[in-house]
Amino acid sequence: MRSLFRLKTIVAAEDQPEHHRLARTLSWPHLVAMGVGAIVGTGILTLIGVGADRAGPAVLLSFAVAGAICACAALCYAEMATMIPASGSAYTYSYAALGEIIACVVGWSLILEYSLVVSTVAVGWSGYAVGFLKGLGVFLPDALTHGPSLEGSWANHDLHLANLGVNVPAMLIIAVVAGMLMLGTRESARVNTALVVLKIATLSLFVAVALPHFDAANLHPFAPNGFGSVADDHGVKYGVMGAAAIIFFAFYGFDAISTAAEEAKNPERDLAIGIVGSMLACTLIYVIVAAAAVGAVHYTVFSKSAEPLALILRSLGSARVATVVAAAAAIALPTVLLAFLYGQSRIFLVMARDGFLPPALAKVSARGTPARITAVTAVFVAILAGLLPLDVIASLANAGTLCAFVAVAACVLVLRRRSPEAKRPFRTPVAWVVAPAAILGCVYLFISLQVVTQVSFLIWNGVGLLVYFLYARARAVEGRTAP
Repeated sequence: MRSLFRLKTIVAAEDQPEHHRLARTLSWPHLVAMGVGAIVGTGILTLIGVGADRAGPAVLLSFAVAGAICACAALCYAEMATMIPASGSAYTYSYAALGEIIACVVGWSLILEYSLVVSTVAVGWSGYAVGFLKGLGVFLPDALTHGPSLEGSWANHDLHLANLGVNVPAMLIIAVVAGMLMLGTRESARVNTALVVLKIATLSLFVAVALPHFDAANLHPFAPNGFGSVADDHGVKYGVMGAAAIIFFAFYGFDAISTAAEEAKNPERDLAIGIVGSMLACTLIYVIVAAAAVGAVHYTVFSKSAEPLALILRSLGSARVATVVAAAAAIALPTVLLAFLYGQSRIFLVMARDGFLPPALAKVSARGTPARITAVTAVFVAILAGLLPLDVIASLANAGTLCAFVAVAACVLVLRRRSPEAKRPFRTPVAWVVAPAAILGCVYLFISLQVVTQVSFLIWNGVGLLVYFLYARARAVEGRTAP
C-alpha cells in the first residue's frame, strides 16, 4: 500500500539526461500568447452555439459560472507551476504531493483531456473551413466533412448509427500542426503568436459588426431551460449549469502553459504571468463576444450551427464579413491545436520518463522536441477527430479536465499544510477559500455533465488503473530508485 502513495522526487530540467532534456526557448510573451491561443478558440467560435442551445440567452451566466471556477483553478495552477517548474502539469504536481496512484488517475485523465480537446478543436476548425470553402464555391462531399452520427435515445437504450462519414479536414489539420511542432518549439511559438493576433482581430471585427444590432428582445426568454441542470430523453443536460458544463471547455487552456515549465527561460516568473495573464485577457474577450452574439440575433438562429459567429453575421446581412470571419477562424483555430498538442506531448514525455509509458517515447530529437511522442499522439487524436461528433468529444474532454483541476487545487492545500515554508514564487491569494471553491465548482460541473460522459470517464479511468497495475507500477522509476 505504501508504494501506491509514494511521492515523486522532482529532477531539475538541467539535470535530466541529455536525450530527455528540452530546450529553454520560451519567454512570458510566448506563454501568454500560448494561453490566449489555447483558450480563445472552439469554445467561443463554435461551442457558443451548443451553449445557447442548452441555456438560451442565459448562456451569458454559463460563461460567468465556468469562468469563475476556471479563475480559481488558474490561481492554483500558477502556484503549483512556479513551485514545481517541471513539465507534466497536474500529473507531476499530483505525483509530488498526493502519491503515485492518484498521479496515475490524473495522468490518465489528462490523456483524455488533451486528446479530446485537440479532436474537438479539429472538428470545430473543419466546420469553419468547410463553410469558408462553400463561400468560395468549393463543395466537399458531405460524407468527408463529418464523423458518424447517432440517433435515438440513450435513456431508452435505442441509440443507432444514422449517418456514416469521416471528417477528413479535421484529420488533415492535426497532421499539419503536428509537423510544425516537430520542427521546433521556438518556430511554433512564433507562428502561434502571429495567429493569436489574427484571432483577436477577427473577434474584434465580429463585435464591431454585431454589437450595434444588439436588441434586448433577443434576450427573451432569458433562461428557457431553467438555471439548474435538467436531462432530456437523450441524457443531454440543459439549463444554465448544464450549459456551463460544456462552456467550461471554452475557458481552459491555461493548463497547457504549465506543461512548458522546462522550456521557459525564467519559469518562476514567466509561468505565473502566462497563466494568470491569459485567463484575465480571455475572460474579458468572452464576455464581450458572447453579449454581442446573443444580443444581435435570437439564440435559436445560431444554436445548431457549426459556425455560429459566421451565421450571425450572415443573418445581419454582412455576408462578406462572415466570409472573412470564417476564413480567419480557419486560419487561426490551429493555435488551439498547437497549444494542446504541445501540452499533451509534454505530459506523455514525462509519463514515459517515469516509466508509466514505454521509455523509448521519451527520446528528444536533435531539435530539442519530443518528435516520437508528438507523432504517436497526432495519429491517435486524428482518428478521434475523424470519427466522433463535436458535442460528445467536448463533453468527455471536460470530465478529464475537471479531474485535473480538482487534483491541482488539492495539491495546493496539501503542500500548504505539509510544506508551509517551501518557496512559492507565486502564492494563491486566500488559498483556503480559492482552492476549495475550485474543487467544489469542478465537482458540481462534473455532476452537471450528461450521464454517458460520466460513465465513459469512469470506464476510461478503470482502464487506466488496469494499465497501472499490470504494466506501470512495476516499471515506475520512483519504485526502482526507492531505497
